Amino acid sequence: MTSELARNIIKYATRGRLIIGEARRGFAPSGFSQTQARGLRLIFEDNGPGIPDTTAAMRDGFTTGGGLGKGLPGSRRLVDEFTLESAHGEGTRITVVRWIN
Repeated sequence: MTSELARNIIKYATRGRLIIGEARRGFAPSGFSQTQARGLRLIFEDNGPGIPDTTAAMRDGFTTGGGLGKGLPGSRRLVDEFTLESAHGEGTRITVVRWIN
């Protein structure tokens, strides 16, 4: 998943960055003390051409680059949270989170 998203930056934008950080969230089910969930947050961002149709890009089999069209939807399936933000001509930002506990 990480290599696929990084490869997309190189292939489509030529430049970008990966931001790695810890994800945390607190939750307290009714009647329980607060628990802290921890995980890994990765943010892939670039200033490339952007994705004109993000809905189509997230469909299995959709491709603009001649591949199998499995990269973005496959990456989404491997993580707990997946956010895609893109504006045509302005770039793309994909944030993924994988919770550990």
